[in-house]
Amino acid sequence: MKQRKLGKSNLEVSAIGLGCMGLSFGFGPAVDKKEGISLIRAAVERGVTFFDTAEVYGPFTNEQLVGEALAPFRGQVVIATKFGWAPNPEDEGKWTALDSRPEHIKEAAEGSLKRLKTDVIDLYYQHRVDPNVPIEDVAGAMKELIQQGKVKHFGLSEAGVQTIRRANAVQLVTALQSEYSLWWREPEKEILPALEELGIGFVPFSPLGKGFLTGKINEETKFDKTDFRNIVPRFTPENRRANQALVDLLSKIAERKKATPAQIALAWILAQKPWMVPIPGTTKLHRLEENIGAAAIELTPDDLRQIDSATSKIPVQGARYPENLQKLVNR
Repeated sequence: MKQRKLGKSNLEVSAIGLGCMGLSFGFGPAVDKKEGISLIRAAVERGVTFFDTAEVYGPFTNEQLVGEALAPFRGQVVIATKFGWAPNPEDEGKWTALDSRPEHIKEAAEGSLKRLKTDVIDLYYQHRVDPNVPIEDVAGAMKELIQQGKVKHFGLSEAGVQTIRRANAVQLVTALQSEYSLWWREPEKEILPALEELGIGFVPFSPLGKGFLTGKINEETKFDKTDFRNIVPRFTPENRRANQALVDLLSKIAERKKATPAQIALAWILAQKPWMVPIPGTTKLHRLEENIGAAAIELTPDDLRQIDSATSKIPVQGARYPENLQKLVNR
């Protein structure tokens, strides 16, 4: 697979990574451990070198899975994980509290290193900006971890432009991870120009719109009771019906390109900037292969103009997060 560099950091990864969250958490029941290991290793065999996890996925179980799966290939792959959540005593101990105090970051790093079976975290993201801790303190803690050789690169997730600038002034930020896809283009307004100016890479999560842009979800689709999409406004049956027009458009282009809607959605991201690396997640081998296939699809300037022109006429219905989670982004 083609390689890409995340910003000016020289961190080189495969053009498409693998978001591992869904193997353990978020989109229904966790997969069997052997199946999860097998899928991650299949990705390595097919040229994927960039794997994304987080302490909170599980919590802990996703990092353990990724660590075990990648142990034999450690020198060939880049592992990204995240810190910043903690158990909330007011919420039955669920991991819904933010905690980016420097001492907590250092503790979290030690735990992640053990679970990932490694002596260094390649890319360590603050999972969400903590309003109670100045971002300069977070970046300072990251600088120390980098100096100690425990972390190679500092990342932020869902941070706003001013936070990115302030963090980058203390410790260079290698990558920002935020949601971005043909049905969530908000980062284009302020975030992407700032990243380009600062030389920071961009890692879009949910590049397939949490599965919607694959064309395999419609208004009739029923999600497992543990599936996060049950509480996402954009996934109410009426909004799914309204948003189907976007999938229909992708399907038409896909037919012309002898590809799938998912491949067109990923190829569109790859065509935006050379420093963008999407991390679609999946639990199925055939989907993994389909996603990887997107790296070989070339969209011409004319294709991109047509997609932009057509999508500008399709207003996407529904918020991407429920209100309590929406307030945690772009701080």
